[in-house]
Amino acid sequence: MEVKTIAKELNINEQIRAREVRVVTDENEQLGIMNIGDALAEADDRGLDLVEVAPNGRPPVCRIMNYGKYRYEQQKREKEEKKKQKVFQVKEVKLRPNIEDHDFYVKLKSAQRFLSDGNKVKVTIMFRGREMTHPELGSNVLERVIKELGDKIICEKSPKLEGRNMTMVIAPKA
Repeated sequence: MEVKTIAKELNINEQIRAREVRVVTDENEQLGIMNIGDALAEADDRGLDLVEVAPNGRPPVCRIMNYGKYRYEQQKREKEEKKKQKVFQVKEVKLRPNIEDHDFYVKLKSAQRFLSDGNKVKVTIMFRGREMTHPELGSNVLERVIKELGDKIICEKSPKLEGRNMTMVIAPKA
């Protein structure tokens, strides 16, 4: 499976369509403007490739370099950048409007663990039956969660009643 890259492929050797090109060596030495045949011959003499690095220039700029080595190093850099990216998930903690203290603190501890791992937490209050007539009980529980977690969190989505559930999303402070 081929990995797609953001950078477009560069034209090399016979793929270059310009008649004249500005040639630069692999040591950044300017060789001047040459016709494409002479530039290809110069690259071939050095045992390297002619790579079009600035196709929009007048004339286009080509560099004499080892293209295979260049692509290898570029892919290595892209892999390193990918490793440094932080991927977070949204974890969910489900509560009930009349939850007991011990159960509340167990769920709160789970939320704290998720937040310390750098994830966002969706706190959901599930209403059943006649509990729907008292949504203020659910909002009291959510306010209690915010108060217990203190200044370690940011409330990204404030409490909102959606059907039979009341939800809010919290994230760790940077």
